[in-house]
Amino acid sequence: MQYVLIIHEVEDYPAWKKIFDAAAGIRKEAGERSYQVLKFENDANRIVHFSAWTSLAAARAFFESPRLVQIRKEAGVKAPEFQYLDLLEAGTL
Repeated sequence: MQYVLIIHEVEDYPAWKKIFDAAAGIRKEAGERSYQVLKFENDANRIVHFSAWTSLAAARAFFESPRLVQIRKEAGVKAPEFQYLDLLEAGTL
């Protein structure tokens, strides 16, 4: 499995979340298979989006598309940092 880790600040979490949820269909169509949304402990507008993808190429194509650049702008996303990751190991303790 391949993953994407995105860390970014948003202007307003509830407004961002509404747009994020509305984009679920296009994320799935692009190859996202699962996701987690986390916040920094002391900053509700500092968000981590961690997601599993069918391929890193599909994830890059999606996140770097002009459509997503516009959606991020509408959602009030500030300076997203993207990390594209390959799974080495997983486990449960």
